[in-house]
Amino acid sequence: MGRVEGKVVAITGAARGQGRSHAVRLAEEGADIIALDACTDIEVAQYPMATVEDLKETVRLVEQTGRRIFSRQVDVRDRAELQNAIDDGVAELGRLDVVIPNAGISVLGPDRPLTAFTDTVDINLVGVINTIHATLPHLSETASVIVVGSMVGLIPDRGDPGPMGPGGLGYSLAKSTLIQYVNTLALQLAPSGRRVNALHPTNVDTDMIQNESVWRLFRPDLEHPTREEGNASFAMIHGMPIPCLDPSDVSHAVVYLASDESRYVTGNQFKIDAGALLKRGVW
Repeated sequence: MGRVEGKVVAITGAARGQGRSHAVRLAEEGADIIALDACTDIEVAQYPMATVEDLKETVRLVEQTGRRIFSRQVDVRDRAELQNAIDDGVAELGRLDVVIPNAGISVLGPDRPLTAFTDTVDINLVGVINTIHATLPHLSETASVIVVGSMVGLIPDRGDPGPMGPGGLGYSLAKSTLIQYVNTLALQLAPSGRRVNALHPTNVDTDMIQNESVWRLFRPDLEHPTREEGNASFAMIHGMPIPCLDPSDVSHAVVYLASDESRYVTGNQFKIDAGALLKRGVW
């Protein structure tokens, strides 16, 4: 306990899924939280986004640990509103030590419109950059930026998206571009003692993948595949015998990168993929 005692952490996409898991786990280790989420549906997505009630539940869970939390509805595509939210959160909690630009969408399928590509890039790439750039003026001298990427970004040969469609291509583009962004920004911030790293998980057990539109991509032979049938297909991509990670599996790595234990770790691309990339010959 106390591995990030006294730190303040800003997290986007904090209303549920990985974002909520990171917020609660960090609060358990002593951090105060700035929790941001749009809490509104994305028209092109085939699954519902987090709600205001979801964000309230994150607030409740963090407060239950005894830590402070500032929350606001804000879309990471709106740089001005995002900047206002960050400024207000820092003003209320007093400082900023860690930023986790976690908000993202995954809109898959060959029948999706071009907005599946543009919305994905706007949120998963531009939204990440907006978040980091809005926080840079506030980050402490030993601050840690933790980008939530994906193992997809580490897979080469992104040509025809096939069944993943324009949204899948946008997702791959966003996550692969973030790799170069992390490396470049890490060099820029290193002289100040601030750090930037990326985590690249495989499928995580959240609403982003646990919905019928994704299950159907993996099981096109079934009209209405179930969660169990989807998980059976997910498991086939891994070297280890699991269908997907629990959000807490990623949160444990987040705590390490947020803490002073990793004070000299920067510019790293951490895989949390149950051997999926090794199975594909990606070393």
